[in-house]
Order: sequence, then C-alpha cells, then structure tokens
Amino acid sequence: MITHIVFFKLKDRTPESIESTAQVLRDMEGKIDELLHLEVGKDILFTERSYDIALVTKFASLDALQAYQVHPVHKKVIEHMTSVREASVSVDYES
Repeated sequence: MITHIVFFKLKDRTPESIESTAQVLRDMEGKIDELLHLEVGKDILFTERSYDIALVTKFASLDALQAYQVHPVHKKVIEHMTSVREASVSVDYES
C-alpha cells in the first residue's frame, strides 16, 4: 500500500475559501478507480506554521499512484489547486 499525503496553504485563507477547496478535493472520491482511500482535513489551530488543508490518499501500488497522477479528474483538481495554493508539500511512503 502507498500513502500519499499533501498539505496545502491557500492564498485566500478565509473559511469559505478553505471549505470550497476542500470540497474540490473530496469530489475526487469514487471517480478514480486507483484511489482506495481519500481523507480531507481542514486545520483547526490556525498557527503561523499551519497549512490549511491535508489530503491523505492510499493506493495499492506505485503504479496505481502514477495512474492517479495523470487521471483526468485529478488533472482538473491540479489545475484548481495551482490557482488557489500559496504553497504545498507532500510525502509518499509504503504503508
């Protein structure tokens, strides 16, 4: 199993902007066969070092993660995230 985690810091950090972007991420659920698990969390501490949204996804293999990366639904999400994010960081690991 491969776990893929991404943290996003948004340009617009209002609750409405964070929620609408979190919903864009949630909307991938059930639309990408390789995506076995999807969890979206919104930050609750709002500290200087906090990121606004965490995306946790799981895949059966590296091949499945790579298929997800180029899936049309994910590509549309990438377009959105590129326009709204100030920064992002990620980690991928075997779980």
